Amino acid sequence: MRTSAEPYPGVVLDLLAAAGDRPVFEHGARAVTGAQLLGLVRRMAAGLRAAAVGPGDGLAMLLGVSPEAFAAIIAGYVVGARVVGVRPGLSDGQLRHVLGQDIAAVVTDTATGPEHTPRTLTMPAIGPEPAPRTLTVRELLAAPDDGGPPQLSGRPHDVARLVHTSGSTGTPKACAQTYAAMNAAWTARPQAWPPAIRELASRLRRYLVFGTLSSQVMMEYGVLTLAAGGTMVVADPPAFPDAIVRHRATATVITVPRLYGLVAAQRADPADLSSLRALMVSGSPLAAARLREALDVLGPVVFQGYGQTETGTISMATPWDVPPSVGFPPDVIDVVIRDADGRPVPPGVDGELYVRTPAQAIGYWAEPAESAQVFVDGWVRTRDLGHFDEDGRLYLVGRTRDVVIVNANLYYAGPIERVLATSPDVAEAYVVGAPDEDTGEAVHAFVVPAAGRAPDLGELRRLVGEQLGAACVPATITVIEEAPPAPNGKPDKRLLMAAIPRAKG
Repeated sequence: MRTSAEPYPGVVLDLLAAAGDRPVFEHGARAVTGAQLLGLVRRMAAGLRAAAVGPGDGLAMLLGVSPEAFAAIIAGYVVGARVVGVRPGLSDGQLRHVLGQDIAAVVTDTATGPEHTPRTLTMPAIGPEPAPRTLTVRELLAAPDDGGPPQLSGRPHDVARLVHTSGSTGTPKACAQTYAAMNAAWTARPQAWPPAIRELASRLRRYLVFGTLSSQVMMEYGVLTLAAGGTMVVADPPAFPDAIVRHRATATVITVPRLYGLVAAQRADPADLSSLRALMVSGSPLAAARLREALDVLGPVVFQGYGQTETGTISMATPWDVPPSVGFPPDVIDVVIRDADGRPVPPGVDGELYVRTPAQAIGYWAEPAESAQVFVDGWVRTRDLGHFDEDGRLYLVGRTRDVVIVNANLYYAGPIERVLATSPDVAEAYVVGAPDEDTGEAVHAFVVPAAGRAPDLGELRRLVGEQLGAACVPATITVIEEAPPAPNGKPDKRLLMAAIPRAKG
């Protein structure tokens, strides 16, 4: 058994070795054991070394979800590369940006069948530099498996991976996490699990994976599943509740809009979700009333995680935590809430969250100015607003940059969204700001109606005015069927802003 002093991903390789003949990955009719997945990692690491990919080299992963995709990512760490996940759905401009960050090679796996036939990858021009080499899964798997322990080449202070932020407020930034930080994470080490994670891990017998393992959330829960003795199960497509029923899933990641959809579907035509033990809500806050509704309809299965790309997991609320808190941060994570002057505030007082985690990023790749604003004296400025209660529970109330400036005064979008969402006619609410000739900026709202409901827009304006004041009353309220998603699945507020000129409310 390896120790925490040995390079990452030794701890993950130990999990695979310990699994032995136990299935750890299901992909259609295929069941891949821990020993078989470890063999895939060895062959791919040998293939990467044969392609002269080693410590410090940028290695982009344009991958879907499969045992081979998981093995390719782990193999990238084995050879000490700087692994860069590439989300699906990026525009050519975004792809150029990602692949223009000192990338030596791109691994692609777009296989659709057991032969893993790769498609042709057309790389966009990224400037005067030549395009990175393309390595296919088939090519990497052609390398021999010597059966011995993989040689781990990661160096502690080298960057192990770049994880891009959502880009919901601009160009995605690449958070740089070192091999030392990856090794300090508790995900793969059951003895270090905080209580909420220990409870979640007990429910990860069959964890649905979908989309891409380039997702930090999807991959981290996958490693947690390995450590918990569970199996990753590919869901394609990830339609809920059908995928849960079809795969007898016990757990899956779910966004807030998908959770609302699942609750509505269960109310209208209940499916057999008796296998379900955990829904890990990710991406955006969950309103207390909607959480209570989900728990009422689905049972005690909702876990609400809070974290950032820059920090990893900060806290997690179990089904028994007090809504709308996001639970208790673990002892190994430091959270300080500060006022505008940087002074800590007492419980019950809102301020900005500053966080230190063992596995946090060291900064944004090749963006020193942005890094200096967020990574301050060993702390990460989350730009999230919140407070602790007297018992140490953490509550979130908004985001410092998600604001509308009306008559030179700042108003946060989060509180307006929450007030709109208290209406029984509203399932989801989104607020953006746009220039206004009279007030500098004005509030504009988009609401998704609750099933069978027709929101009264005048009543929604009255509700906001009564609770938050006239400046927060939306200039327009637009009823939409669903929020347009960004590539990472979160609502894309830039697309909503683009719709404001057409909004009539």
